[in-house]
Amino acid sequence: MKDGRTAVADDVRHDSTFSRTVGDYVALTKPRLNMLVVATSAAGYYLGAPGPLNLAHMAAAVVGTTLVAGGAAALNQVYERDTDALMLRTRMRPLPDGRVSAFDARMFGLVLSAAGLVLLGVLVNLQATALALTTLVVYLIVYTPMKRRSSLATLVGAVPGALPPLIGWAASHGGLSTGGAALFLIVFLWQIPHFMAIAWLYRDDYGKAGFPMLPVVEPDGRRTGRQAVAYAAALVPASLIPTAIGLSGAVYAAFAIVLGAALLWLAIRFAAMRSDRSASWLFFSSITYLPILWIVMMADKL
Repeated sequence: MKDGRTAVADDVRHDSTFSRTVGDYVALTKPRLNMLVVATSAAGYYLGAPGPLNLAHMAAAVVGTTLVAGGAAALNQVYERDTDALMLRTRMRPLPDGRVSAFDARMFGLVLSAAGLVLLGVLVNLQATALALTTLVVYLIVYTPMKRRSSLATLVGAVPGALPPLIGWAASHGGLSTGGAALFLIVFLWQIPHFMAIAWLYRDDYGKAGFPMLPVVEPDGRRTGRQAVAYAAALVPASLIPTAIGLSGAVYAAFAIVLGAALLWLAIRFAAMRSDRSASWLFFSSITYLPILWIVMMADKL
């Protein structure tokens, strides 16, 4: 018979094992990426709402979108578990480290994705459901295998990455329109300088895993820098579309110009220097740019 101290120790070990297991499954959903999904889909819903917010409907749209994105992330990691094991920044993920089996991760991803689509289909609308399904298909069937074949995968991957705000917009607006397309375009363009900075910082890792990212296939980084500058430059006028179509006002436009100019300057600096330091500045500025832009756009909604 176990004494009290042994029973307590067993309970502590059980709780610790359970907590680690939960943490591993949460990690499969790529929570940092899902934070962006939650934020942009919620912003899209708010900006697309023609009248007072229906908070229960908004919650269903955001949760459904997040479940689909989390499921897609888990299924992506099942597919890339071998290459993840080769990269320093990903080798300790649950699958390559052996903490979760490929079968369990696959079932987890399928259940999350299905639950998200059902939630959107039953409680939101068919337009949002179709866009979420498109996100899943493009991310898993087009982008994920393409990453091993072409540097153009970055552009393809930016499509599902930009769909969450459009899903939110379609959920509240009842369909697609110029405003939703503007939100999609902003996030699509924003992703390229963001991804170029990441690709440069982790070029050695990507090279080991055999991913033909631009800094891997062209180590001098010139095309990487040019891509960052081109898309950051295109982002400046694109970010003004919400004001042009009456979705937001002059305050937002002023912020968009300042933020866009700052991001463009850092992209130009990265293109000129092509150093880890300049790439880090571009990366951190990009993850600051988007939330500030959304917050101001929502605050200045007309």
